[in-house]
Amino acid sequence: MDTDVLVAGAGPTGLALGIDLARRGVDALVVERAGALFPGSRGKGIQPRTMEVFDDLGVLDAIHAAGGTYPVGMVWRDGERVGEHRMFDPAEASEDAPYDTPWMVPQWRTQEILARRLADLGGEVAFGREVTGVAQDADGVTAHLASGRAVKARYLVAADGGRSAVRRAVGIGMTGEAVDPHPTLVADVRITGLDRDNWHIFPPRDDEGVGFLAVCPLAGTEDFQVVARFPEGTAVDLTPDGVRAVVAARSHLAPEAVTEVRWASDFRPRAALADRFRTGRVFLAGDAAHVHSPAGGQGLNTSVQDAYNLGWKLGAVLRDGAPETLLDSYEAERRPVADRMLGLSTGVHRGEVRRGHATRQLGLGYRDSALTVEARAAVPEDALRAGDRAPDGKVDGVRLFDAFRGPHWTLLALGTEAPAAPGGVDGAVRVVRGEPHPAYGTGLFLVRPDGYVGWAGDSPAGLDAHLARFGRS
Repeated sequence: MDTDVLVAGAGPTGLALGIDLARRGVDALVVERAGALFPGSRGKGIQPRTMEVFDDLGVLDAIHAAGGTYPVGMVWRDGERVGEHRMFDPAEASEDAPYDTPWMVPQWRTQEILARRLADLGGEVAFGREVTGVAQDADGVTAHLASGRAVKARYLVAADGGRSAVRRAVGIGMTGEAVDPHPTLVADVRITGLDRDNWHIFPPRDDEGVGFLAVCPLAGTEDFQVVARFPEGTAVDLTPDGVRAVVAARSHLAPEAVTEVRWASDFRPRAALADRFRTGRVFLAGDAAHVHSPAGGQGLNTSVQDAYNLGWKLGAVLRDGAPETLLDSYEAERRPVADRMLGLSTGVHRGEVRRGHATRQLGLGYRDSALTVEARAAVPEDALRAGDRAPDGKVDGVRLFDAFRGPHWTLLALGTEAPAAPGGVDGAVRVVRGEPHPAYGTGLFLVRPDGYVGWAGDSPAGLDAHLARFGRS
């Protein structure tokens, strides 16, 4: 084999997966068909749950330094400010959820940070490598590249976008709908005449045939992101002069106010879900598995969390001796979440849903997963349960997110005796002992490597058997 895991695509999904595999000692190669990382801002919102993932992956400080909070929307008409528009329902940070609001970082900057972290861990991205064909057998996968070279791997992960060549090569269909038939322009520009304290909104003037325009300052940069919607059937002009003309026609700015166009793209918002997330040794993740309207800020975030779910499971199979059947849980856990987030994104796009608690993704979990065991005799209806996200907090002076950080499992023993070395003595399970905690209650809580409570019990009975399912015995 050339590598244990071949990851096709160096977007946020592929890079996050590469990081997670590298820190687990899994040999992985990330290949990217383009000659460089994606240059645009398209996915710019990082939700609180993804901030927690980035904390664990070791990139949160860099993400914080590179971005900022979303500005308040400012509505303009005829060159005058006519009112503010709040994009998000308010939230407050708490001890159990320290990241309360979305954080803005342009996608190109997020990818730079992830790629740098991957390199620090000894990984790499091979650019100019396009997967065009796939063959697999009982032992592995052979990916055929456009160059004529073939790469052999134990597993292949398609993270190569909504038009995934790998998905097509393995014959997995995608079912979806057009969320909005109107073409949308997205461009990164340098612009004068607008402050950077507001997200500038220019409503459509239907009586004049003038469409919607939004101009958002991109945190941590000198750029603005321009978004403009067009009538169905319009051929969007992506040239610098075309972008300037749109800004001038829909705002009080002159064309020359757009001093530079750094990147431009057009798309038709759609929602689509792959019929399967796995076939044999090939897995789909990110946009290759689900395509969202950008309105809800869910696409990039759901994609990173696909990688976070799959990474520890591949590591368990390839390095810890877990049975290969563990990998069946990836689709079982992630496809329902992606389906739910697609509905949420579409609802936000159509103005049916506010950007609030659900879009922050802190309430997602895996209570119904075959990997989840709730062994406590009695659990209050509103209490934390096995399958839920493991909250932050402090136990006996230890911050829980600090305890969780890393590729290991964590056992919280709260007001309950715990075994001395659950899952063996190799450090694969860290034990944190303390008094009952407001967010957890009393009991034993086994936290998976991806930050979800996988098992909860009143006593250690059944704990070692559960860990043995993952090669931890």
